[in-house]
Amino acid sequence: MDPNVKQWIDEKKDPRSARWQAGLEAVMELFLPIMEKGQLTPACPLEEEDLPIFKAALETVDLSPGLIAAFLPPSKADLILPPDSAEELVRIEKEKPSYKIIIQRPGKNKRILCAEISEYAHRPGVDIFESGAFLGKFDYDTQNDCIRELTKVVWAHAWQKDKWQPGDYLSYTLRWFEKIVYLDTADVSVNKNHSFFHSPTLVKMNRVDGLFLLLYEVLQQRFKEDPQELHKLLGGGENSETQEKRSFQALAENYLLDLLNVVKKFDLMDFKNFTNAETHGFTKEFNRTVGKLSSDFEKMG
Repeated sequence: MDPNVKQWIDEKKDPRSARWQAGLEAVMELFLPIMEKGQLTPACPLEEEDLPIFKAALETVDLSPGLIAAFLPPSKADLILPPDSAEELVRIEKEKPSYKIIIQRPGKNKRILCAEISEYAHRPGVDIFESGAFLGKFDYDTQNDCIRELTKVVWAHAWQKDKWQPGDYLSYTLRWFEKIVYLDTADVSVNKNHSFFHSPTLVKMNRVDGLFLLLYEVLQQRFKEDPQELHKLLGGGENSETQEKRSFQALAENYLLDLLNVVKKFDLMDFKNFTNAETHGFTKEFNRTVGKLSSDFEKMG
């Protein structure tokens, strides 16, 4: 018997919920190498028919930076079943395609949320467990209701309550903006009190400085993860040192403008009502950020 299960049962926890939580934790342990904290991550490659459901969940599910969240399509979710004796945990018949989201809050008292979001579920909803105990559930009438309400459940029952560090605000805000770019919509859940784009004082900045910090970090991270992409974009040819610097600068300008167009397209910032000081600051920060990116690209390339 799993040591945690034994301990929980010894503590008079319901054996059914104790075993189910242990099973969910074991599943997350398997997926951990491919998970990214603070981001809803597919547990395996998705089929074409899985993408609309994944994108709907990605748009809605808002995670604090320390949470681990797995999106399980039927190829994985169908294999993860609660104990037959726990009827209250059975949300979908075995022969129906299941879509699950498992969210784990690490730490001393691990809390785990298991959401069944399949349209075929007779009872879509979320179950919450901690220390082998079944803390509660949320049931919904439809798949859309369940997905739409997930963030409220996460905010109330899994959200990172401890004081956030500057890196947490940075990570959280980057995830939000990356989802906007990927999904091509601004209808992405965000807690504005934890996003430095919406509340730049979190990182001791004004809104213009916060904007360019966000765009710089997005691009710097994008190319840091795949430095070979720079070589491809520059054609991979032999250039003089001066030509290379110009190429890096042009690349930095183009990508920065592309992201600024995203901000403008979705009205994420009210550029029309900038003060004179903000307009001046915008020009200054644009040029400074191009310089920083160009220097970073040169080192990466």
